[in-house]
Amino acid sequence: MTPTPRTPPPLPPRQRQFPCTRCGASLAFAPGADALNCPYCGTSNTIAKSDESVQEQDYQSELARLSADQPTVEVLAVHCNVCGAESTLKPNVTASKCPFCGSGIVATGASKKLIKPQSLLPFHITRSDANERFGKWIGGLWFAPNNLKHHTGASGLDGVYLPCWTYDCTADTQYTGRRGEYYWVTESYTTRENGRAVTRTRQARKIRWWPAGGFVTDEFDDLLVMASNSLPRKQLDRLEPWDMEHLCPYGDEYLSGFVCQSYDINLPDGFETAKQMMQPTIDRSICHDIGGDEQRINSKDTRYHDVSYKHILLPVWISAYRYQNKTFRFMVNARTGEVQGERPISWPKVMLLAASVLTALAVIWLWMK
Repeated sequence: MTPTPRTPPPLPPRQRQFPCTRCGASLAFAPGADALNCPYCGTSNTIAKSDESVQEQDYQSELARLSADQPTVEVLAVHCNVCGAESTLKPNVTASKCPFCGSGIVATGASKKLIKPQSLLPFHITRSDANERFGKWIGGLWFAPNNLKHHTGASGLDGVYLPCWTYDCTADTQYTGRRGEYYWVTESYTTRENGRAVTRTRQARKIRWWPAGGFVTDEFDDLLVMASNSLPRKQLDRLEPWDMEHLCPYGDEYLSGFVCQSYDINLPDGFETAKQMMQPTIDRSICHDIGGDEQRINSKDTRYHDVSYKHILLPVWISAYRYQNKTFRFMVNARTGEVQGERPISWPKVMLLAASVLTALAVIWLWMK
């Protein structure tokens, strides 16, 4: 009996490569130039402008397709065992360091299907500019350990595309509450003048509460939700604003030479975060509708409709380094140049400064005696 030949397993997907038209080397996207440059012969290949426009995608239709024929892209996701981040490696690279925590990673991840990004903001700030900002930031750190620069450096900067969701929707809210209205009464009080008790009057503000209820509608546009848990939310928020008006249709060319992180917050979970972001605006609308001098919200029921979304990529330069078994990061918004970072503190330096200040105060006190 002739054995049935085995079907070879499919090869893992690779990031698309763009060979140089002159020397054949791999091209990389040049931030700010809308071109792919060859690092060896200097050839520049302009990226053709897409005729497509950035379109909102229907949220409910996408949820219905999540288990069927959703538009997906297959990637080789590399998982970091230290911080848990998932990202992709550059073509033909099997080992590198995690751009989010600086730990070593090896390409042993499994292929997975993800919703394909519709658009992105290309890198605009160059690596050299990010390096300069990095150096200024390191040089301006107060109380930083003296050997910090040995753990960091410009060579550690990685260009990373971060996955994000944006949501548009209309929120209709039925509410109940109370409206408070001020009124004034005259009240008597006793005080002492020239050693004698004297009765005086004054105006006192009171509040009268009335039941309230109604219906408000709020429109939301491009609520940005980061789809990554790999970086501190506070620092990501401080990188804003992003020039969303310059979003361009997704193209593999823009990713050439950079790392692209896979999202770990899916589409419906991202919308739950967006709902939380909507609440302050909805509460303000309710309070405005209640009117009066003070407002209290007792209950609210919000229905969301006409929901649409975009899956986009945002560019960030990241330097992640480990110092005394802790991870610290420095990030640059690769569109605007906004910088945010974490740093260790040298407590001996803090104590030395405190001792110097106390010594100076003691000298001043002795001199003034």
